[in-house]
Amino acid sequence: MLPVLSVSPGYWQDRPASEWAPTVEAADRLGYGELWLGEMATYDVFALATAVAQRTERIALTVGPLAVAVRDPMSIARGVASLADLTGRRVGVALGTSSPVVVTEWHGRDRRRPALALSESATAVRAFLDGEKVTLDGAVVRTRGYRLRLPAPKSELTIAAFGPAAVRTAAALADRMVLNLITPASAAALVRDMRAASGERAPRVAVWVTAAVDPSPAALEQLRRGIVGYLAAPGYGEMFIEAGFGDLVAFARTRPHPRELLNAVPAEAIAAIGLVGDLAAVAGRLAEYAAAGADEVVLIPASTDDDPGGERTLRAIRSLI
Repeated sequence: MLPVLSVSPGYWQDRPASEWAPTVEAADRLGYGELWLGEMATYDVFALATAVAQRTERIALTVGPLAVAVRDPMSIARGVASLADLTGRRVGVALGTSSPVVVTEWHGRDRRRPALALSESATAVRAFLDGEKVTLDGAVVRTRGYRLRLPAPKSELTIAAFGPAAVRTAAALADRMVLNLITPASAAALVRDMRAASGERAPRVAVWVTAAVDPSPAALEQLRRGIVGYLAAPGYGEMFIEAGFGDLVAFARTRPHPRELLNAVPAEAIAAIGLVGDLAAVAGRLAEYAAAGADEVVLIPASTDDDPGGERTLRAIRSLI
């Protein structure tokens, strides 16, 4: 049995920012059930989600992962409730710790004790979304006395996890855990850890993956560029080593020029963490993620001149269900 399929626009840096539109319109038209809208360098996610609702007919929305060191629980809950009220859609929210570059350099915020910030933020956001008046005097997160004036959306809460502490937070507090750009083997290990920590109330598991069916050279180049920053990162580097790319990780950790590193990335490396190849290969990889414990796979389609917004890839993968 294959996982449930959802879609996220890729916000590819080599493409026009407006290419979110053909991606979300295709996902809605093709019958995908949910759109995940991350917050990266381009759009404010609540503004984008409102625009997405105007361009689509019925698809559910999940915003995030939102960086808990950047957005406080009250503003997150108010944003989710606003979006649900103004669009009439089912709206979920995902929380994560984001990267030091985003938190400390872009936003100038303190990222110390990220695991505790995630746990405390998730506790407060969950209560806000359920309509409770929240008072939390945590070690990192503080809020006192606010309750949503809009109808409580009772949204699903997703935790973006990779390290052990985030996995434990997902196990304790989330409706769903999401894993980003990960091999089936690594996903299986994290799912085991989460289920061991959660007992009988284990949350569902979603995996974000890049996707390109019968990819063009431009699509492969785009996907290869997308993983360059992960190769030397703690945790991700070890994952790629376990997947058989030890020499590539060792080279990445010498900090070569990005173009040199990009030229060294083989197509096999992007296929290890995504749905890349012909439709049979994609179906096989989906089955591997399902076997690893993924209930849902979130497709981030390559977007190129020959497939703007990734509609051809989305149509091909939708045909598997």
